Amino acid sequence: MTAPALLPLSGRRIPPLNLGPPSFPHHRATLRLSEKFILLLILSAFITLCFGAFFFLPDSSKHKRFDLGLEDVLIPHVNANKGAKNPGVFLIHGPDEPRHREEEERLRNKIRADHEKALEEAKEKLKKSREEIRAEIQTEKNKVVLEMKMKEKKPLPPVPIPNLSGINGGDPEDNDIRMKREKIKEMMKHAWDNYRIYGWGHNELRPIAKKGHSTNIFGSSQMGATIVDALDTLYIMGLHDEFRDGQKWIEDSLDFSVNSEVSVFEVNIRFIGGLLAAYYLSGEEIFKIKAVQLAEKLLPAFNTPTGIPWAMVNLKSGVGRNWGWASAGSSILAEFGTLHMEFVHLSYLTGDPVYYKKVMHIRKLLQKMDRPNGLYPNYLNPRTGRWGQYHTSVGGLGDSFYEYLLKAWLMSDKTDLEARNMYDDAIEAIEKHLIKKSRGGLTFIGEWKNGHLEKKMGHLACFAGGMFALGADGSRNKAGHYLELGAEIARTCHESYDRTALKLGPESFKFDGAVEAVAVRQAEKYYILRPEVIETYWYLWRFTHDPRYRQWGWEAALAIEKYCRVSGGFSGVKDVYSSTPAHDDVQQSFFLAETLKYLYLLFSGDDLLPLDHWVFNTEAHPLPVLHLANTTLSGNPAVR
Repeated sequence: MTAPALLPLSGRRIPPLNLGPPSFPHHRATLRLSEKFILLLILSAFITLCFGAFFFLPDSSKHKRFDLGLEDVLIPHVNANKGAKNPGVFLIHGPDEPRHREEEERLRNKIRADHEKALEEAKEKLKKSREEIRAEIQTEKNKVVLEMKMKEKKPLPPVPIPNLSGINGGDPEDNDIRMKREKIKEMMKHAWDNYRIYGWGHNELRPIAKKGHSTNIFGSSQMGATIVDALDTLYIMGLHDEFRDGQKWIEDSLDFSVNSEVSVFEVNIRFIGGLLAAYYLSGEEIFKIKAVQLAEKLLPAFNTPTGIPWAMVNLKSGVGRNWGWASAGSSILAEFGTLHMEFVHLSYLTGDPVYYKKVMHIRKLLQKMDRPNGLYPNYLNPRTGRWGQYHTSVGGLGDSFYEYLLKAWLMSDKTDLEARNMYDDAIEAIEKHLIKKSRGGLTFIGEWKNGHLEKKMGHLACFAGGMFALGADGSRNKAGHYLELGAEIARTCHESYDRTALKLGPESFKFDGAVEAVAVRQAEKYYILRPEVIETYWYLWRFTHDPRYRQWGWEAALAIEKYCRVSGGFSGVKDVYSSTPAHDDVQQSFFLAETLKYLYLLFSGDDLLPLDHWVFNTEAHPLPVLHLANTTLSGNPAVR
């Protein structure tokens, strides 16, 4: 969940013109002879250039093979070396020299024949009238559209489906807890119903202006981010009519073939994560199909010299770029490092190893790089493969990279030991250099900047309390230590809430001198319905059942209800230290995906989405653990 000023407004994260379908130029009433001659000349020159290029391009058959060095795939039914002759080798040896010469001659003859055929076709084309040319163009357009539709409807192959547990249930026995859970459900209905009325199909909602809202992370198109993000929360809460409304919109209106530039990271965690979770929970095939369609649109972002993806990609053209503010054109650790969970599940469900290979390549590259003080800097240049500015954070820009190392291990049924070791190494360096205790006894996670520690902690970093608790079991003989560290972080983040007028936490808070767990700058005093503190309360509750975490969660829920609820939904506030705060008039999609879901789970029984069967992505979308011995093969990919 990265969040520099303007950009990332959501969970662990960061925050473009729809030109519509391609148009074709008008043809004149008649084509003059000179125009025909020029067109014929251009076609001939182009074909000749292609013919000549054959002799001058490098001989690819002489290239050395490239061994990615991937270890065995974590997914048994997916072959990472599909089409390769040797394990780990993805380019095949060229033939011997005599056969190579014969092949060259065959190719020359074929190019000559194609050249002559193309010239004849061009001559025939120029003899036709404008109407005939237009008709042919329209026929070709219709053929392309039909092919795209057929591809979208093509069923995915049957693959092993995990045996799922804890999709329903969680009803608390205690009447008080049941009442609190029902209140959270009512808050979810208020948020959803108003979005349904005033922002349907838009990415987010302006609950005071009562109209749709979007930010640059979603591009210029109405992609219904709130619908996709909220689906699994609706399902878990038993709001099945609302879930079906969302499903119908996705079937009828969710279109990824738009000329729109989106954040690869945000679209992955919110859309792909949300669609995959909805598929696993409901078994509805449309969600899996849409997730795969979108994933294919993101793959061009990986076309960089290093394989580290761009931050943004145009869904139509496939052109990628990085944020202008990122260090010297760098990609961001928390963005390219927060793809693993979703991409492994994509390979699992499709049988296509391409997604797995992309994220494993990122991991292999990071393993080879030097890390100052054992810390991962937040910026990496995708062109050079070198670190950018030496800035390390467990809050914005870095956070979910560490989260996904741990969760890759958990999601693999604890077989991905490489991920676990990377996580343990990283956390040991973080504890040594970034985690400190204030004079007042509060444990906080600072940020490493230019060789010194900045004693400031962001709301985004408060997720780490839950992460430490989640990773305690399986740590290097330090399970009790990390559970206690998680509890200390939870206490610090609770203090950041308790020391405000609204009992809601600021965006970041300092530990300088007499100032502890308090925001100093006006630009850091806002609360935008973020979930990280409540997320940590939930994990600590699951592992300890200490009633303080439910108490703290209820305090936060009451504060959100009192200060953020408006007639048209829920809004963030601009100053948590003011008793009469102004609203920012944005109902973030992650409020429905994360904040309300974690609150609902906090007041539910442990049998709802048990953590030995489910792993939550960084947008709180639950994905099943891939128990390798606990799968079933079926001719129907969605057997329930």
